[in-house]
Amino acid sequence: MSTTPFGGALLPTRGRAARRGRGAGIAADLLVVLGAAALIWLVIRVGQGMNAPVDLSRAQTGIDTDPAQLPYYAARSLLRMFLALAASLVFTFVYATLAARSRRARTVLMPILDVLQSVPILGFLSITVTLFIALFPGSTLGLECAAIFAIFTSQAWNMTFAFYQSLISQPRELGEAAQNLGLSRWQRFWRLDVPSGMIPLVWNAMMSFGGGWFFLTASEAVSVAGKEYALPGIGAYVASASADGDLGRVGWAILAMIVVIVGVNFLFWSPLTAWAERFRLEDSATGRTPKSAVLTLLRRSHASAAAGRVLSPVVTVCDRVFGALGGRSATTTVEPPTRRRLGDLAFAAVVLTVLGYGIYRCVEVILRDAGIAEVGHVFLLGLATMARVAVVMLFATVVWVPIGVIIGLNPALSRALQPLIQIFASFPANFLFPLVTAVFVAWNIPLDFGGVVLMALGTQWYILFNVIAAASAIPGDLLEAADDMRLPRLMKWRYVLLPGVFAGYVTGGITAAGGAWNASIVAEVVSFNGEEHHAYGLGDYIARATAATGVEHTSHLLLGIVVMCLFVVGTNAALWRRLYRLAERRYSL
Repeated sequence: MSTTPFGGALLPTRGRAARRGRGAGIAADLLVVLGAAALIWLVIRVGQGMNAPVDLSRAQTGIDTDPAQLPYYAARSLLRMFLALAASLVFTFVYATLAARSRRARTVLMPILDVLQSVPILGFLSITVTLFIALFPGSTLGLECAAIFAIFTSQAWNMTFAFYQSLISQPRELGEAAQNLGLSRWQRFWRLDVPSGMIPLVWNAMMSFGGGWFFLTASEAVSVAGKEYALPGIGAYVASASADGDLGRVGWAILAMIVVIVGVNFLFWSPLTAWAERFRLEDSATGRTPKSAVLTLLRRSHASAAAGRVLSPVVTVCDRVFGALGGRSATTTVEPPTRRRLGDLAFAAVVLTVLGYGIYRCVEVILRDAGIAEVGHVFLLGLATMARVAVVMLFATVVWVPIGVIIGLNPALSRALQPLIQIFASFPANFLFPLVTAVFVAWNIPLDFGGVVLMALGTQWYILFNVIAAASAIPGDLLEAADDMRLPRLMKWRYVLLPGVFAGYVTGGITAAGGAWNASIVAEVVSFNGEEHHAYGLGDYIARATAATGVEHTSHLLLGIVVMCLFVVGTNAALWRRLYRLAERRYSL
């Protein structure tokens, strides 16, 4: 540093540094303001098409497959994805918190969540399309709401399971500290529950967002009760181009999809995962600090501080109102045993009554319109699909668990591979189905075997993302202790790394298994070049029933959905729930 003859620092040097800092801040402010303005304009421009008038009394199948339309289609699909993500986040906070904090609610909510994640996306669509069309007659908004709801059903369950797992595995000392500090339930939720579950929630939201892309085609181009409906979107574009056998335009859609995924990762997920690192619970620094150019830009800008000043009064009012309504945080119940048992009995009676009536009505419709012979046939189809799901899960566990641990523990490797992983995980595998199906046809590979590959393309990433998130959340103190004790590599994996990621693996496994069942609907029946290819399985049965009409549509679709729910819920009860309890009891950090 230059000095004056009197030994002082030259002021112009310091002034130039200050001016450079102010210049960088002004540039950051300008970029943030321009970006926010462009985003608002884009949302308004794209949102205008969601409420356009349309004649819904007949099928809507016309989608222009001109590649010039792809930017607009991609923007429409992105808007649906983010609206579904916002709804999934609200659902996650409410549902997971209620299930984790209330014993009675948990006994009902978690089995319901098992059922909901096992219900096929087309099962939701067959009901919600008719409902939303009736709510918004003569408007595209009905179809838009149905599509957003279908994407929501592909995102919400995984996020809810992840946040619930973080709540039940929360260190007991933190709950006791919240109680001793006199925090209200609202304050505990925002100051403890959300921050402690932020890392797995962000990673699972990112994975759920990718899962939403997978079901985009089913949500934007759906056939219900003999009528086909299509919305402007990149998913409907691929469905139309694939049905025409136009691999060139499918290639354009794949290129557009890659651009969209890279852009969303750079502008949204990368800064969000880097920001979430501030909520890591550990005492020592680990050096694992993900970086993001967008987050750095936002931190240099004064926009965040200005937004904080604007929102601060709103936050204060909400804190006081909801804090007063929610009451004080408590870790133990003071309800007398007799009163608790009576309450449990009354609660169980209500639940069993509602459940029994629902089961009775389902059985009545199925036996009356489908018959007992059809029930046995559908169970055999379920066994065939279950075999494919088991192969997918075994492959994903053996391959992606060790890879996820290695990536999660290495921040440099995680930063380098995260964009690629995000592309592979977020890329809708059914966009590749036309290309893969062309290979199957050329090599005479039946879809009975090829369906396993198609299912794996869309569901294996749930395990990888959850393991990466769990490995990155292993406390640095624990890793340092293992290194200080110079544990052999095998012992370190057996006693530190695998137990550390076990809870994350279970969360990813239960979601991947449910996603594999859902993926069977689009993997066991593929349309290419005007010809449909089918695999023997439950997914193909549900797809056929969805496209049917009349009594056959209702009874067979209901039967397929019920059987799939039984398989998924039975597997969860026999395997995944036991692993959940094991993770909570033995491997909670």
